[in-house]
Amino acid sequence: MINGETLTAIFIAYLIGSVPSAVWVGKIFYGIDVREYGSGNAGATNTFRVLGKNAGIPVLLLDVAKGYFALQLASVFESYLPGTQQFINFKLSLGIAALLGHIFPIFAGFRGGKGVATLLGILLGVHPGAALVCAIVFIITLLLTNYVSLSSMLASIVYPFAIMLIFNETIPTVNIFAMSVAVLVLVTHQKNIERLLNGTESKVAILGRKSS
Repeated sequence: MINGETLTAIFIAYLIGSVPSAVWVGKIFYGIDVREYGSGNAGATNTFRVLGKNAGIPVLLLDVAKGYFALQLASVFESYLPGTQQFINFKLSLGIAALLGHIFPIFAGFRGGKGVATLLGILLGVHPGAALVCAIVFIITLLLTNYVSLSSMLASIVYPFAIMLIFNETIPTVNIFAMSVAVLVLVTHQKNIERLLNGTESKVAILGRKSS
């Protein structure tokens, strides 16, 4: 049964996820709202595309940190015993709340990003080993193609396989979460898939400011 303390933690996780890193960095240091340029998303990728690496790197790190630290609330609130099924489910709930916060941020008119960077932070908090596998897939794909969208989708598809086949995870909710991650990323990248198939998807040079 969900108690008041659990609901409070979930709400705080949502607020953490709602911190609009891309919007605030763009407005405070560059005087622009990144949502009005590029892809229109308030995320690290569009920040790299619009403002370059000096803004993109801090936004990326902040967005990853949001997801990771939201999960740490499970230990702060101590609503459930660590290692138990309830504790793991609690952490997953916190991660989902943070992700929803990033996508629908209360501090930025509910217009956020797709949540890939925040999702990486969540994956690090859920299963660091599987998250590392995904990060490697993401980096290799990005270096070979310069497509952030393709890199994100391939990494998300690999995640449930890493969880269930490489690390032999047996907890049902973790496996369901892993499969949901792949589905979520694919669903939120439908337009990117269309552009990839049409050859019109933008490439992002992470180490530079130019994109094509």
